[in-house]
Amino acid sequence: MSNYGQKIDFVFLDTVWNKVVVSITNYQLPITNYPLKDKTVLLSKGFEIEMYTGTPQGEIVGLSDRIVADLDGFVYEPDSRNVEYTTAPLCCYDRLLCALVRPRQRLRAYLKRLGDYTLIPGSSLSLGRSDVFYRSDPNNPYHTYIENTYGTNVVTASVHINIGINDPEVLMRAIRLIRVEAPLFLALSASSPFLDGRATGYHSTRWGVFPKTPAHVPLFESHAHFIRWTEQQLDAKTMQNVRHLWSSVRPNGNRRPYDLNRLELRICDLIVDPIALLAVTAFLEARLVQLIGDRTLDPLQQSQFSAADLIEITDANEDAAARHSLDARLTHWQDGRILLARDWIEELYHEVWPFAKAQGFSCFLSPLKKILREGNTAQQWLKLHDSGFDCKSIIIQAIGAAFLQEVELEDQLCQLIAA
Repeated sequence: MSNYGQKIDFVFLDTVWNKVVVSITNYQLPITNYPLKDKTVLLSKGFEIEMYTGTPQGEIVGLSDRIVADLDGFVYEPDSRNVEYTTAPLCCYDRLLCALVRPRQRLRAYLKRLGDYTLIPGSSLSLGRSDVFYRSDPNNPYHTYIENTYGTNVVTASVHINIGINDPEVLMRAIRLIRVEAPLFLALSASSPFLDGRATGYHSTRWGVFPKTPAHVPLFESHAHFIRWTEQQLDAKTMQNVRHLWSSVRPNGNRRPYDLNRLELRICDLIVDPIALLAVTAFLEARLVQLIGDRTLDPLQQSQFSAADLIEITDANEDAAARHSLDARLTHWQDGRILLARDWIEELYHEVWPFAKAQGFSCFLSPLKKILREGNTAQQWLKLHDSGFDCKSIIIQAIGAAFLQEVELEDQLCQLIAA
């Protein structure tokens, strides 16, 4: 995500664009921005997308070394069975949608040249071989450390959502708030209920087994606190390098921990549906717009709990969301009341809707209601599983559905924007 080095945190837009609507996968989606009011503030947004490659029958096959060698814009992970691409930081959701879809189209075309290969939805090794680590770069010492320390618990696919915020103290406040609300984003995104051909009991097997590192990450009180803490972890070797902070959300930038320019939400399972991913992103952006305008929106100010208690509550909420996603019983960080994740999300949805509407992107937020109504990917897959479908048939169906949706998005949306 090096393009964030341009120090973009928001853009003022004063252009009124025409409203164009197309029907895409049961959504009525405005393509251009809708119209916008003068001096509308949109935060920059970008994604890091990890995806598995394999066969249309759901077998995951390691191809990342060949992909990275032949295609610009793709990088490999320690295990060769998944590959990552990133999108540049963009403010407008319509262009961000194209930035999500077009690299996949390029990758799909390349995989077709290699053989009968495709992209596989989900965030875990759903149909097998979690017992073997397939190294993408055997000579990389950091990858050796990862394999020896964590094994295949890190061989997962996910999406990291980056939102540009330049002011380091505003960024730290944003990190604190999103840290305690990160379980809600996991609940929306869960897509890894299977491992090695069986249901695991988790909705997000990925986050259930993922080695959060270091084991204890505090709520950072300030940028200076984050710098001191990071330097201490590096000295103690609990972090091998500045990238080795694997928590639900982290500050990021070109020279961590000193030069920071974005919030990186890391907890989400892979959301293969681009429209759903943009809805989750709009939910995050609207919450951050609200925070930027309200200096008191801070867990260290608005909670009855201590910082240590907030970490304990949040860890328990993450575990609950990994197991039950939208139906998880969570403890609210402000007052300790117990509520379902879907009810908490519904409350926040109504709270942040005015901010999304004022900034002109509420239409991209609205598909969140569909996730709440119909369930996330894991819940939909488990419903099929409970009805008698085996894991393999479910994954095969998901592979085909993802392909058809991308074709529809490319045809109906990207070409319209290019025109």
